Amino acid sequence: MFIHIIFVALQNLCPDMIKIFNKNQQAYGEFNNGDIIENKPIGFTQDGGSLPAYSNLFYWAHAEGIEESTIGLHPHRGFEIMSVVVKGSIEHYDTLLQKWIKLEAGDVQLIKSGAGISHAEKLLAGSSIFQIWFYPDLRKCLSKPAEYKDCKKGDFLKEDNTTTIIDEDSPIQLESEGITMKMIEFQESFSIECDKDYFYSIYIIEGELKDSQQVCLQKDYFILAENEESLQFEVSEGGYLIYIKSPITVSYPTY
Repeated sequence: MFIHIIFVALQNLCPDMIKIFNKNQQAYGEFNNGDIIENKPIGFTQDGGSLPAYSNLFYWAHAEGIEESTIGLHPHRGFEIMSVVVKGSIEHYDTLLQKWIKLEAGDVQLIKSGAGISHAEKLLAGSSIFQIWFYPDLRKCLSKPAEYKDCKKGDFLKEDNTTTIIDEDSPIQLESEGITMKMIEFQESFSIECDKDYFYSIYIIEGELKDSQQVCLQKDYFILAENEESLQFEVSEGGYLIYIKSPITVSYPTY
């Protein structure tokens, strides 16, 4: 078990850094005796795993439905909770809308939990989702009523091989500052241009890549990059990934 850390000297002698976490280095969780399993690149302290919370990213889980199963009604307060349906479909219930809603692959759900909300989730067999928690300015958000929003796959801008889930023009707008989220489908070599004031958090959903150092990056690998000008990838097997750009320095208190 190890973490690759690559240091590359730039002209200004500022070190670049990329950290790579394979699935075994991520935290593990399950619900209902293993009917739903999770690997968590960013888990809670008690979950274990190699990567604590950073920036305004608080929690990131990839959950898979082995059997149809429901995560029962449970509360949230303050945080922004985004669910991205990766495969199959899920059903969702919350105490704001008070009804079950079905979400299909590519759909996105956002809960701004504000002063408090409870929800439940049903994963159908063979389905999978990302659930990602963002940390807004709790001094402002804890007093606001909870909000809920669903967006269908077709609501998001897709240009060539890239779908934009969050930016300033997205139907999804967060209170948490400085977040961009995109999904990239890849069949050939590509790059992600970077801003050195931001982290780039990448989860490989399917496929296989090599980075600029020829490190093999496979399904369920998680990559955290900072202080990079760009990230270069060669494609060994076509697939797709999701990445989040988040600020290295957040202007409000977090954890």
